[in-house]
Amino acid sequence: MTDWRGYGYAACRQVARVLFCVFFGIRVYHRERLPASGGVLVVSNHQSYLDPILVAVGMPRPFHPMARESLFRFLPFALVIRSLYAFPVRRSTADLAAVREAMRRLKRGAVVLMFPEGTRTRDGSIAPLHGGPVTIAARAGVPVVPVVIDGAFEAWPRARLLPWPHPIRVAFGEAISAQEAAAGDPEALMDLLWRRMQDLQAELRRLPRGIV
Repeated sequence: MTDWRGYGYAACRQVARVLFCVFFGIRVYHRERLPASGGVLVVSNHQSYLDPILVAVGMPRPFHPMARESLFRFLPFALVIRSLYAFPVRRSTADLAAVREAMRRLKRGAVVLMFPEGTRTRDGSIAPLHGGPVTIAARAGVPVVPVVIDGAFEAWPRARLLPWPHPIRVAFGEAISAQEAAAGDPEALMDLLWRRMQDLQAELRRLPRGIV
């Protein structure tokens, strides 16, 4: 059976790519670090409402974002984001249903996106990570790939009603393999994941900042 959502997702990503190149001069680095097939858990920092779209623009594969449950309360919007593979997660709680759904999709070969900081940054920095992405990856038997967005906080901080043009950069980091996730200490691997994201952010901030 044809999955018509794939066509809608591809069309939306292409439109977003054009708009974001024009208004934010978006550039994506190291996208080859995302495995070309199989389940992958992608872990991103969270700078603005734009972040899921920014990851979609930069990612060569469709992904399934874990989105906060409140976004699904308005039915028309819920229908749109569900058509783009999103599924709900309750913040500030151990949402076992969302974890099971994430693992189900990962085992079927999907790319699942998490924002383990839990909420948008207040100052542009990367906060400590929560939500157990390493444990989820270990149980699903998939790698974890960090991705860092930089510039979206300046483009659309929490206190501003609407976004404003500002250069945005996205970079994919080195994966933690499924074997490492299964055999390693979860807390140590979460710290490693956070440090890799810090390094990626520093790398992006050394790049030229103009919109080109």
